[in-house]
This record gives sequence, structure tokens and C-alpha cells, in this order.
Amino acid sequence: MGNRWIRQVFGTVLAVGVGIASAKDAGGPLPRFKIDRARVAVVGLSSGAYMATQAQLAYPELFPNAALVAGGPFGCAGGKLDVALGSCMKGVPAPDVATLLASAAKRSAAGEIGALKDLAHAHVYLLHGSADALVAPAVAEAGAHFYEQLRDGTPGLKGMQVHDDGQRAFAHNLPVAAAGDDCDKSVAPYLGHCGFDAAGEIFAQMFGKPAHAATAAHGQLRTFDQDALRPDGADAFMASTGYVYLPPACLAGKPCGVVVAYHGCKQNAEAVGESFVKDAGFNRWADVYNVAVLYPQTRASFAPLNPQACWDWWGYSGADYDSRHGVQLRWLVNAVRALGLPPTY
Repeated sequence: MGNRWIRQVFGTVLAVGVGIASAKDAGGPLPRFKIDRARVAVVGLSSGAYMATQAQLAYPELFPNAALVAGGPFGCAGGKLDVALGSCMKGVPAPDVATLLASAAKRSAAGEIGALKDLAHAHVYLLHGSADALVAPAVAEAGAHFYEQLRDGTPGLKGMQVHDDGQRAFAHNLPVAAAGDDCDKSVAPYLGHCGFDAAGEIFAQMFGKPAHAATAAHGQLRTFDQDALRPDGADAFMASTGYVYLPPACLAGKPCGVVVAYHGCKQNAEAVGESFVKDAGFNRWADVYNVAVLYPQTRASFAPLNPQACWDWWGYSGADYDSRHGVQLRWLVNAVRALGLPPTY
């Protein structure tokens, strides 16, 4: 597979402009507070959804809850870009869920990913649009089947809750509550004005019905230095600056949950500014649920080949990208520990 072919595919299938890492102030360290373990989740759109399922399977003891928007099953790409672009996006051929499940069980037993028993009380919400032309609905359905069969075929996981929400007519984007004319399109900043508040539904699926409706966000959105969290100093192929939203309760020192929100390809701050971190809807609901929102940011590059600033779900950061040894996943562990989530192993 030549680089010219790969770049053509990236240009047509994952098409976005390539940005240069931001030179603005990276911000300070992450704030530290007491974290309520019952309210911790990882969510993501597209490549962010694949990253979220990798985080949950690699560290289920830290991330028992996951919401995946327009993503497929764990381990789908198997470290191969052509498989990622074909089977794991177009669904041709369809992902082999049985093989992926067997691989996950083997990797768990070997310690490459976490102990599957730690998903006993997990909440998994899988949202995808029936009009998605980028990640085929059949791929997202395979993601749901992966979790359903994992639950049904693994001793001790009967209490795991899996909700497959795939009947809504929207394209490859994250639906937001406002109405508009872009719900059936996949255009920057990939927040479709669909009249459906995906962020609100995600919070409800992760943490239960809200005590009251969300209005405006009243907390603080801060930047922080992502480079300070590099695992053992290794390059995690991320931007220098990340974002974190702190609701009033967290700022007041009360125990808070944590939601890690992974953007999709072309949706990092260098590409769309602060649209995702401000307008996706998570901050409003974070106030209602007293949950901080961590917004990690990738960076675009040609070496390794990641011109669209995607999260690594096919291996550009190394062969162990989706394991407990993966550099972006180890970065994530450093980040949530910096926020105050204590280690469990």
C-alpha cells in the first residue's frame, strides 16, 4: 500500500484540512478534586468512539461507562489501516464480531487489556444515525452486537446494560438540541442541528434521569497542558493544549464525576476552534450532574500518517495502541489520575 494511495483515501474518506499544532498558551496543570467513581464515563464520536471503547476495554476498572457515537467494535482494525477504512467504516466485509470477541477474551486473559469482569455493572450506550454515509450503520450495529454478546457470553456480566440507539435519521455528526438544516450532512464542526440533544441522552444513559433540565453552562472552561501528562515523556501524538470544563459544584470543592469526551476526526480545536468543547451540549448537562468534562485534543501529522487528527484506532502510534500499553491510553490514565481518580491496581 503506497503513501499516495493512503493519502487519497484519507482525502476522500476522512477528508479534512491538515492543521499545524497550536502555538497558543497550553494552559496550566489539570485541577484536582474528589472524584465520585459512580459517575465516570468515556464518550466519543467516530474515531473518538473507537477510542472510547478502547479506553473502556483497556481500563474497565477506571471507565465502567461508555457512550459511542458512530463507532464500531473493539479491536476492529487489528492494526491495519486498510481494514479500518474498509470493514470498520464501510462495513465491507462486515466486522467479524465472534472473532473480535474471542480476541478480546484472549487479550484480557493475557493482561493486554483489563479484566472483563470489571464490566459487570457497566452502562454502554451506542448511538448512530441511519443516514450515516461515513461509518456504515452496519458497522455501528456490529459494535452493539459486540457488547451484547460480551454480556451474554461472559460469566458475571448479566448486569451490564447495553442500549443500541440506531433508528434516528441523522448523518455522521453529533446531534445537538437546536434545529437546523445540517442534520443530514457531515460538515464542520460535525454538530448536527437535529432537534435531538445527544449529550443529554448520553448523560441520562450513563448516570440516570436528571434532577432537572439543563439550561446554560455556568462553570468554567479551562485549557491545560497536555504535554505535561506524556507517559514517561513519550509523544502521544496529541496537541499541546487540552480543555476541561468544571461545573460550579466542582469549583466549590464538592465530589464530582468525570466524563472524558473524545472528538472525532477533523473535530479537534485546531480544525474547528472551540465548537466541540463549547457547543456539543456536554457542559450544560455537566452542571446538572456535577460532572467535570475532559476534552483531550489530538494533532494532525503526516509522520505518522494522521492528517485528519483522528484518535489512534488503527495503529499509527504503535502496535500496542489499543492495549494498556498504548501511549494515548496511558496518557488518559495520567490525565484522570491528575484530576484525582486514584489507581485501582
